[in-house]
Amino acid sequence: MAASAAGSGGTFGRDLSEWRIVLVAWRLMVLQAAHPVVGAGTAEHSTYRGRPWRRIEHTMASGRRLFQADEEQLWREVQRLDRAHRRIVGAAEDGCGYDARDPDARAWVLLTLFESVVAMRELSGDPYTAEELESSYREFAGIATVFGLSSGELPATAAELRGRLRRAVAEQLEFTATARRLLYDLLSEVPCPRRLRFLGPAGWRAVRAVAGRLAAELTVADLPAVFRERFGLVPTRRGRLLSLLLHRGARVLVTGLPDRHRYRAPGAGSPSRPRRPARRDTGRQDTRPPRLDRFFREVLDRTGDGHLTAHDFRAMAHDVCRQLELSEEGEARVYDAFERWWEELRAGMDTDGDGRVARAEYVAATLAGCDRDPAYLERGLLPALRAVFDAADADGDGLLDFAEYRVLFGGRRVHPAELAHGFRKLDTDGDGVITSAEFLRGFVDYFTARAPSAPGTQLLGRA
Repeated sequence: MAASAAGSGGTFGRDLSEWRIVLVAWRLMVLQAAHPVVGAGTAEHSTYRGRPWRRIEHTMASGRRLFQADEEQLWREVQRLDRAHRRIVGAAEDGCGYDARDPDARAWVLLTLFESVVAMRELSGDPYTAEELESSYREFAGIATVFGLSSGELPATAAELRGRLRRAVAEQLEFTATARRLLYDLLSEVPCPRRLRFLGPAGWRAVRAVAGRLAAELTVADLPAVFRERFGLVPTRRGRLLSLLLHRGARVLVTGLPDRHRYRAPGAGSPSRPRRPARRDTGRQDTRPPRLDRFFREVLDRTGDGHLTAHDFRAMAHDVCRQLELSEEGEARVYDAFERWWEELRAGMDTDGDGRVARAEYVAATLAGCDRDPAYLERGLLPALRAVFDAADADGDGLLDFAEYRVLFGGRRVHPAELAHGFRKLDTDGDGVITSAEFLRGFVDYFTARAPSAPGTQLLGRA
């Protein structure tokens, strides 16, 4: 059965879960974005610009669910991806339409995942033997067929994969704007990971400038030779040396670790250090503007381009649905609520009719709306939050216990202390559960409380 490989612990599944896979993660994204359909869909719908680390994490987490899960988890992930891809349709800047359900594009995304694991082994000086390669490919193909691809859309054997790659590069791939941005521009403007925030803005800019250049050179050196030749990408001597040292060094280091440190277990990872509590503000300054600015940057602007569009709200809905693993009906309710939220914002803030709302416009309009009308938040934000609350209330008892709250707001980036602190702040009566009223009141506080002492003002953590 196709799903049986998922839980078999085969060679491919183990290699995919090794920590050193992160060394080829950016390479994988560039290869995938070179497909015109994938590149167009990524440019319009993906959050890779504003949240590249999360984008990589989601890609790797999805791979774990597909190739290491049991049969039930495998089917849930396939169905989740199918529902998400139904919404990724549109027209690129050149007017050509795209659809993420395109079989050729889907096959390319899956094949590059397999090819990247093979490349990881080759670059580290430990390539698969011919027998291992075919065994790993059979494991991979057994899962890939669950996506409904026909036999002609996947190579029959691993030996045919290189030929398929050459044909794709020659006949289908383009050095799309998305691929170019991923390779060169994004690495020089990528936001600071939470764990490196101790560097401060100036320190991170300095580190990013150097790391961005090195990462671009490493990625070019690691890309398939046929891809580099087709698009005129010339690896530098430094890039080749960096590739040799990193991949071979990582192999020596990682393969010598015990399994609990060698492999990325679902949900594992060291939590980030909790933020220091904010200093008490004894003045009467209105603290809402910086909070709203932060909400725009960290919550709303999923694409990271400094503007809100319908794509940002679809991306937020997608993240909620992904976190909660909702049914199709549950997903539809969340997407509908976020769509109505966006339409409410667009109608009141998009004064020039270009379909976008800038950060300054959002902050100013939200402050004015909250000051002018006590029911302002009821016309967009709060209905969306009710849909989120109902979706997170897994047992339907009208309450969020800590386990349900953790599923909704937890994650690798959230320290357990911060999670518990947020729960306690929303649980205003201290009974160990959060009601819908308490949940919504916290967000109302965040948007309306002028002083920083209201419980909801720390929804995004203790800044």
